[in-house]
Amino acid sequence: MTEHPALSTDLTDGILTVRLTRPEARNAQGPALWADLAAIGRALDPAVRAVVLCADGPSFSAGLDRRMLTPEGIPGEGSMLAFAQMPPEALDARIAEFQEAFTWWRRVDVPTVAAVQGHAVGAGFQLALGCDVMVVADDVQLAMKEPSLGLVPDLGGTLPLVEAVGYGRALELVLSGRWVGAEEAVRLGLALRAVPRDALEATARQVAAACGSAMPGAVAGTKALLRDAAAGGDWADAHRRQVAAERGVQGVRIRELVAMMAGHAAP
Repeated sequence: MTEHPALSTDLTDGILTVRLTRPEARNAQGPALWADLAAIGRALDPAVRAVVLCADGPSFSAGLDRRMLTPEGIPGEGSMLAFAQMPPEALDARIAEFQEAFTWWRRVDVPTVAAVQGHAVGAGFQLALGCDVMVVADDVQLAMKEPSLGLVPDLGGTLPLVEAVGYGRALELVLSGRWVGAEEAVRLGLALRAVPRDALEATARQVAAACGSAMPGAVAGTKALLRDAAAGGDWADAHRRQVAAERGVQGVRIRELVAMMAGHAAP
């Protein structure tokens, strides 16, 4: 068992459980959490056959910690204002660091399953989308709220969203920011299945165990083939290009948004 300030990990029977552990804050996210999540991916134990991502409390994740949108930001973690003042190359590199927390879940050597209950908003939705498979509780509410804040999804969520639901539906979901419940999530292909809340983690673990039961080489080969088929080509290359595009657009949005806010604050 490994403990982090906002998450914990446990490796049992070859299944690594990564758990968000700030239910009092609805598992809101910021740079420190993202650094910890990225570190887990970089140091993944060779004994891991599958990974389950889950969260304590009534909500999977409320998304970005709103303190990031204030001038003060999160102590020791920065703010959007500070990011907007970075040179474009430095901001691009900073967002790339954040993206690592969301993108390693599609690595080919292990299947990953997100167990999602309650609200999964913005960064929370993108974190769940990062996994190979999503299982949802019957009380789930998914939404991509970044455009309502003047931002864009930039944490690796755009490619898996389009892969799951198609371009038109993805556009509608992101720009409207509307809520998607459990039944619709399954119907659209966002989630594998919906189960009662008290069966969520056990179901996710069963799916992870089943997907991780094949020989490691077969898992890696199958994941690579299916990813490339879904992307219509080299998925890894498409993924690199997409997250780079997310960073570029978000960098512009952050600078423009902060400039607009400063203009409104001027006397």
